[in-house]
Amino acid sequence: MSRNLLDLKPDAATALVRQWGAQQKLPAYRAAQLQRRLWQVPVRSWREATELPLALREHMDREWPLSRLHAEAVQQSADGTRKYLWRLEDGEAVESVLIPSGKRLTLCISSQAGCALGCVFCATGRMGFRRNLSAWEIAAQIREIVLEDPASKPTNIVFMGMGEPLLNWPAVDVALSILNDPAGFGIGARHITVSTVGILPGMAELAKRPEQFRLAVSLHAPSAEARLRLMPIQKKYRLDEVLQAATPFRRRLTFEYVLIAGANDSDGDADRLAKLAHRLDAHVNLLPLHPGGAPGLTPTSGERIRSFAARLRHQGVEAVVRRSRGLDIAAACGQLFVQLEQKRRRLTLETT
Repeated sequence: MSRNLLDLKPDAATALVRQWGAQQKLPAYRAAQLQRRLWQVPVRSWREATELPLALREHMDREWPLSRLHAEAVQQSADGTRKYLWRLEDGEAVESVLIPSGKRLTLCISSQAGCALGCVFCATGRMGFRRNLSAWEIAAQIREIVLEDPASKPTNIVFMGMGEPLLNWPAVDVALSILNDPAGFGIGARHITVSTVGILPGMAELAKRPEQFRLAVSLHAPSAEARLRLMPIQKKYRLDEVLQAATPFRRRLTFEYVLIAGANDSDGDADRLAKLAHRLDAHVNLLPLHPGGAPGLTPTSGERIRSFAARLRHQGVEAVVRRSRGLDIAAACGQLFVQLEQKRRRLTLETT
């Protein structure tokens, strides 16, 4: 029997609590009180759930303890972006970024510690792969923020942090239910986006789910040849196969496209990208290469980005230029981890 209720889908957690409550001869309404304290109105430990009898709270803390992430570092940007480095129970670490925009609060979350894919423009890829996150570790990135300040509960979630979500599908599948279920965080499916480089088996599994989750394909080049230079995954999952697998997400699909000077930002690239976007009714997010996130690569100039976007729009493609956020706090995914690990190694060397 699982002892970590936070690692279960809400319906499974509720069923388990009800079963256990019946065995303990608790009133039936206690199961609902316990369940709402997992995600809807979370508590740090059961002793904070003062609507429950003290003896029950003490028993729950012993038998069903609530797992936590430790916020090792929290950085606040001048533009309101907030970055978290979460230390996991085994010493690994992952990052989340909370981005305010009007009434929207978007949280970018991680699904793996590190990443095995090695995209040349990504700081996380230089870390290598450490391990998959469990479902509770994914969902806890939201839970910990709500515990800190309920008013900071995200309105939107994007799986665009560290790792490739669809290489960790079993845990991501559970986490999606926790995020979306009214008995979980109750975030609308169309406010939850899963980003992938194009992991075909995972895309097929995500497409089977009945909820209208959004899909973002990390495209970054409009041809197989150009994509291979940026993304080694092209060797295993070809661009044409990825686009075919994305077909069920038509009108819920975004192409993510990091602009890199001389690599994927020509007029011809824009024209080819427009054709792909039309094929799947996708809109395009144009992302400036984050300074410091990819040594050896040159960001496309602001003027060129505007010209590239205008060329897409002229061909009827919805294209949005996403401005870089958190430049003063190294908000490119993986940068904070890399910086702190380098500092840790320097301190270790100095004391040995």
